[in-house]
Formats: sequence, C-alpha cells, structure tokens
Amino acid sequence: MAATCSRAVWRAVSGCPRLYAPARPVLGGPAHAPAHAPAHAPAHTPARSAPVRTFAVARTKTKDKKKQQQEEEEKKKEVKKRPVAVVDDSARHKPFGKTAWAPVDDVYVLRYYPRTLHGARDGVELLKAYRALDFTPAQQPLYLDLKLDMKLEKKRKVDAFVSTVHLPHPFKTGTNTVMVFTEDEDQAKVARENGAVMAGGAELVQQILDDEISADFYVAVPDMLPKLVPLKNKLRKKFPKSKRGSVGVNVAKMLNLFKTGHEYLVEDDCYVRTQIATLDMPSEHILDNLLTVVADVCSHRPTTTTLGPFIVRTIITSQTSEGLWLQTDTLLPTAPEKQEERENMK
Repeated sequence: MAATCSRAVWRAVSGCPRLYAPARPVLGGPAHAPAHAPAHAPAHTPARSAPVRTFAVARTKTKDKKKQQQEEEEKKKEVKKRPVAVVDDSARHKPFGKTAWAPVDDVYVLRYYPRTLHGARDGVELLKAYRALDFTPAQQPLYLDLKLDMKLEKKRKVDAFVSTVHLPHPFKTGTNTVMVFTEDEDQAKVARENGAVMAGGAELVQQILDDEISADFYVAVPDMLPKLVPLKNKLRKKFPKSKRGSVGVNVAKMLNLFKTGHEYLVEDDCYVRTQIATLDMPSEHILDNLLTVVADVCSHRPTTTTLGPFIVRTIITSQTSEGLWLQTDTLLPTAPEKQEERENMK
C-alpha cells in the first residue's frame, strides 16, 4: 500500500517539471544528478544552483564631486580677479550681425567683430614685423589687392582696363624691351637713341607674326595703326592703344614710360592685384609706390560720375604673410587743400 502511494506521488511530480524541476545550471557548472534523487530518476536532470545577479549598483563618487565643485569655485574666483578691458560703445548701435564694435579680450572669434582696418604706414610696419618673426626672406614681393566699384550711371560699367604707371621707386633691376612702329626716319632715330629695341614700319608685322621678333611693350605713332590691324589677335593686350598711352607722337616720352613702367590690369571684372614693391625697401618708398598705383587706378573712372569712391577695398600683403586691410579713405586722391594731411599720413 505504501509503495503504491509513493509511485502515485512520483507520477504527479514528474508531470509538472516546470514547477518542481531545478534551475538551469550556470554555463560550465555540474550537470550530474543530485545524490538524493531516486534510482529510477532521469540521469540528465541538472543540479540546482544559486541565482546569478544580472545588475550592479553604480559606485557613489561623493568625494570626487566635492573636489570638482571646489575646483570650479576656484576657477570662478580667478576669472573675477582678471582685469577686464572696458569698451565704451554705448553711444552707437552694434554693427549688424556682430557682437560688438571691439572685443574685450585678446582672444576672440574673428567673425563676431568688425574687421580691423590699419593705416597705410601701420600696415607696412606690421608686415615687416611679421617677416622678422617668421624668419622669411627680406626681399620678398609686396602685393596690393584692390576691389573696384565698376558701376556707372544708367546701368553702365567701366570697361576692364590695362594700364602702365611709372613708379617713383622701381623695384625691378632691369628694363623692359620696347618696339616702336613708325615710318618716319627722324622718329625712328629718336626711338633708337632712347633705348628702343627695334624701330620700323609695316615690314615688322610679318616678322612678329612668324615669332621672329618680340618685345615686352609695343608703341606706335597714330599713322601706323591701320597697318597694324593684323597684329591684334597676336599681341592682344599688348596691341598699341591710346588709352594705355602706347600711341602718340612723342616717342621719347612713351619710351621713358614703358622702359621702366609697371603694368597692371583689372582681373575678374573688378579686381586689381599687382606687386608694388619688395619688403626690404624703406617704408616711405613703399608708401609712395602704393599711392601712385591708387591714384592711377582712380584716374580710369570718368570724372563726371557722382557715385561713391572707385576703390572700395584695399588689402596689402607680402608673399609669406597674411593680408592686412587698409583704410581706403586715406589713400584716395584728395583736393589740393588736403594734400598736407595725406603727406602726414605717410
């Protein structure tokens, strides 16, 4: 009777393995049956093991937080002790899209403040100082970058031009080669005496087309222009024109200009980018060349226009330094009564 009852109980237990079966062992744990299991129990029944914790509590860092708070408080005290530059711009509005007229510290984001404009002399001196700090060559070229307002009345524009100017302090060691077109023997003789590399008439046209002869500049007397038409496509910008000063009757004057003259042109519709000096030249010589080029550029705009200034932006830079923006208003040609102020600026 007792054996019958025990068999019934075992059948009931074996029919509910989910409730009474031991927990699944940990990976790598023992897989044998417990010692107290009956002899007729299945051999593959796993042993019951202790539950494994699958989460952990983060360690508190109360001491680290206190240290961080103390360090932050000390930094705030140091910042308060630093002297702050006071910029009084309350009398005028802030520039559009900017934070203020001037920064209050020596480290700031450039785009948040208006660009610094230097005087002509200050800009040259800064470039010389940059060269000394960077240990770059002293005889590096100095460039001038001008942006022009080419607009005129009634939706017209100033045509892009090429010009040659005689710098008061040339930076080139050699002279340019100049060819003179004339059929007058007296003018040809004057041209050779003043340093023309060649002087002649229509017989030179075919030689130039065949690349037998060439020169840096070409000048001509007015009577020769109809005979030089075949050279327009060949010479292009070097073709003699009255606007450039390469057509006239004074051959000696034209030769004096183009032998030692400096040529520049308008690029990309409104930009003049040209060399004006070398950085090792005296500052007074650099400023004289700069003002000479600016005055010559302004002379190409019609004087009848009532619009704003012809030059709207001026940048000076050397070969190895950054570009410095100059105060354009102080460089533009002025009336005779203001010439003294312009000389003081230099």
